[in-house]
Amino acid sequence: MTVSRGVLIVSLGFALVLVGCEKQAPLESELRRVGVQRVQPSDFAASVTLTGDIQARVQADLSFRVGGKIISRSVDVGDHVKANQVLARLDPKDLQANVDSAKAEVFAEQARVTEASKAFYRQQKLLPKGFTSQSEYDSAQASLRSSQSALKAAQAQLANARDQLSYTALISDADGVITARQAEVGQVVQATAPIFSLAHDGERDAVFNVYESLLVAPPSSETIVVSLVDNPEIQAKGHVREITPTVSAQSGTVQVKVALRDVPSGMDLGSAVSATGHVQGKPSIELPWSALTKALHEPAVWLVGEGNKVSLQQVKVSRYLTGKVVIAEGLKGGETVVVAGGQLLTPGMQVEVAPLKDSGVAE
Repeated sequence: MTVSRGVLIVSLGFALVLVGCEKQAPLESELRRVGVQRVQPSDFAASVTLTGDIQARVQADLSFRVGGKIISRSVDVGDHVKANQVLARLDPKDLQANVDSAKAEVFAEQARVTEASKAFYRQQKLLPKGFTSQSEYDSAQASLRSSQSALKAAQAQLANARDQLSYTALISDADGVITARQAEVGQVVQATAPIFSLAHDGERDAVFNVYESLLVAPPSSETIVVSLVDNPEIQAKGHVREITPTVSAQSGTVQVKVALRDVPSGMDLGSAVSATGHVQGKPSIELPWSALTKALHEPAVWLVGEGNKVSLQQVKVSRYLTGKVVIAEGLKGGETVVVAGGQLLTPGMQVEVAPLKDSGVAE
């Protein structure tokens, strides 16, 4: 009985030793295995697709040069007009009265000139014979010159009145398309108030509103391809012609005009178009989404340092892309970043590093 009990005790002892050995696994097998990437900064230039519209190179607001009441309008928005075509008319009654008054003044001055001319002619005949004095001769001559000057002034007034009367007709100054109408028949308008907007025939621009941050680099001289939004197969090529020097207070953007060459049919005024460009490249580092974690409230990544120990590094993300992020600040070239298996890491933890693959996730 005693021998059996001793054998049992020895057996239990060996069993405890075996259990202890199973619990003390090698430390290496307990290290968390992570995939890493050795990062190198490169110039990242994001592509930007902008949407704009087709506009005429030359656009003008047409207005009457005199005020009055609109009595007729012969065109509407979208109509194509020719140079010197009458677009609208004002009531001419008041200005016609001015013309009639100026005509009457001219007739009166002409009569005065005729009378003064005859008086001066008589003085010319009488002076050599001594039948008149020099003073009377000079007075007749001055009277003639004064009446002649008054006639010229009346004639100029008549010409001005006729010009004012002609301004009651609003005439197109070039071939083009009416793009806007700001007044209606029966409305009383002031001189220079816009009545129509005219897009001149000829060269066309694609106009885009662009945020100022996208224009840190000077405009490229490369050819820009502009496509119709409704039908991308309809395209035209051009180059940046003009960038407005001020930022719009309403939209916070600047206007960029792209001069188009050989505009195809279908790309009409007002058509919505798009163009893709690239902003200036900045030194950045691209990492897969899986590399990104959080340090309190800011984005961060895990760095693998000496002894394969990890540390949390706060970073600044400049852009989120499909499947990856662009890091602008916080990393330097040559650092090793955890891109897989970093979910349960803690600062100072030692990890098992999978074979490195530069600029890519370890396989």
